[in-house]
Amino acid sequence: MAISMRLSRGGSKKRPYYRIVIADARSPRDGKFIEKIGTYNPLLAKDDEKRVVLDAERAKHWLSVGAQPTDRVLRFLDTAGVKERTARNNPNKAKPGEKATERAEERAAKAAEAAAAAEAPAETAEA
Repeated sequence: MAISMRLSRGGSKKRPYYRIVIADARSPRDGKFIEKIGTYNPLLAKDDEKRVVLDAERAKHWLSVGAQPTDRVLRFLDTAGVKERTARNNPNKAKPGEKATERAEERAAKAAEAAAAAEAPAETAEA
């Protein structure tokens, strides 16, 4: 059985509140879970200590058993000092798409033509 540490959403519409739970990976997001190990309230300020409440001992236990945390839960574990999170780097994400690249090339070509056209009459006027 694959075990995951993930968030389970609660709260009303546009007022999210999450429980940090240990669940079978096959169970639905807000469905059956094995154990609740903490809470996360994104509506609180980032420096508020009640924003993320986590039972570090139980988290360590479940990590030793083989539970796989999601990206967001891994961030919480990293700030709590339970598990190290490696920084991600995706340099291709910032690159523009094909059409944007084509438009930029067209603009550059038109600017080069305009600069060449502006220089040509100036040279003939001087002679």
